Amino acid sequence: MERISATIITHNEEGNIAEALERLGWVNEIVVVDSGSRDRTLDICALYTDKVFHRDWTGFVDQKNYAVERASNDWILSLDADERPSAELESEIQSLRRGGFKRDGYRIPRVAHFMGRWIRHGDWYPDYQLRLFDRRRGRWQGGRVHESVKTEGSPGQLQGEIQHFTYRRLSDYLKRLETYSTLAAQDYRQKGRRSSVLRLLGDPPATFLKGYFFRGGFLDGVPGLMVAVMAAISVYFKYAKLYELCLNDELRMTSDE
Repeated sequence: MERISATIITHNEEGNIAEALERLGWVNEIVVVDSGSRDRTLDICALYTDKVFHRDWTGFVDQKNYAVERASNDWILSLDADERPSAELESEIQSLRRGGFKRDGYRIPRVAHFMGRWIRHGDWYPDYQLRLFDRRRGRWQGGRVHESVKTEGSPGQLQGEIQHFTYRRLSDYLKRLETYSTLAAQDYRQKGRRSSVLRLLGDPPATFLKGYFFRGGFLDGVPGLMVAVMAAISVYFKYAKLYELCLNDELRMTSDE
């Protein structure tokens, strides 16, 4: 049977990490990389694994690749502290382990729990994530946000889900919006993308229409409506902050002349 290491990065995750680690009792090893937690995260992790490492925060990609490098096994199941493997996913991976993995990695559908229900429509689902992979043929890549694993060969696809407890309350989303929209705007600027009146006026409503109507977000009731509205707000703030960044760049260039 193939051996698997589960990797998780943490920072002040005492509310999530115990359940996450409890649900990973079937893997051969758990590796945790922490970036300076000041709550009980490290104490909780020590109850489940002796492979807990500290690394100052340098970005999602760096932290996750560092966790992979600290693992003893080549096959990696990479999860966040607010994610859980479903029973169906565990069974599916166990079956693959017994028969031998045929691909360099596997994409896994991720389902979010929000406002008391699983969101199975709109832009949040199925949200495929490549999280099970052979580290000899794949690694984390990407910008400041929306990092992902890239493998040499084409990945397979699983049916069992990763359960994502991303925003337990609406306030959780609003807190993250500030940070993630700023990081996304910085990535956009680095790639040479520009903001405009058309982007600010057109992209947010287009995002709402796509998620709520065309991708069936309305089938998830009021939480589905909230998800579609939040997606539109997120797009607006990304481009608003991109506009501000580019404007500041232009002002600095003018002052230097």
